[in-house]
Amino acid sequence: MTLSFFDQFMSPMYLGIPLMALALTLPWILYPKPTTRWLNNRLLTLQGWFINRFTQQIFQPINMGGHKWALLLTSLMLLLITLNMLGLLPYTFTPTTQLSLNMAFAVPLWLATVIIGMRNQPTHALGHLLPEGTPTLLIPILIIIETISLFIRPLALGVRLTANLTAGHLLIQLIATAAFVLLPLMPTIALLTALLLFLLTLLEVAVAMIQAYVFVLLLSLYLQENV
Repeated sequence: MTLSFFDQFMSPMYLGIPLMALALTLPWILYPKPTTRWLNNRLLTLQGWFINRFTQQIFQPINMGGHKWALLLTSLMLLLITLNMLGLLPYTFTPTTQLSLNMAFAVPLWLATVIIGMRNQPTHALGHLLPEGTPTLLIPILIIIETISLFIRPLALGVRLTANLTAGHLLIQLIATAAFVLLPLMPTIALLTALLLFLLTLLEVAVAMIQAYVFVLLLSLYLQENV
């Protein structure tokens, strides 16, 4: 039976048990825990430097009230990067290619930022729905458009992450299949295709990190609007 290219995105099952939970808990095992020693090893030092730099860059434009989200957004960033990178390994499954999982990340966090804005500064939060200086005739239309754009935000977050990772995995599989088929027929073309596959894999590594960063960055921007 010929397998479809989209079979790689199906949630793996073992004895009827979905392995999605195992894939989500794997990043917790990979990262070393900080020690109580005065001097850490190189891995812990590099990990701490990366987390500190990321936290400073994300929360620098946000006031002190939004710094309570630092632990949550930094943990989400590490989780998404790890899941995206592990999905590039052979015979692995990428949970972030599932739209349901990405929406489960995006909707509650987006909704929390909206609720915080409505609770702390409702006038300022509602003011985003109507730009200043809008002509009177355009007020109803602009309010409807801005409301729709507000509710599309979590959908855009989830779809962006899902679409980028899914497209990258499909391209890798297509080019790998082409190189395998061309190898006995045209070895030179197959080697060029394999070189293209290597370059595309490097690009997908960058995409895996960038998309995790963009996901958290947009959440921080939504938080900045409402804090």
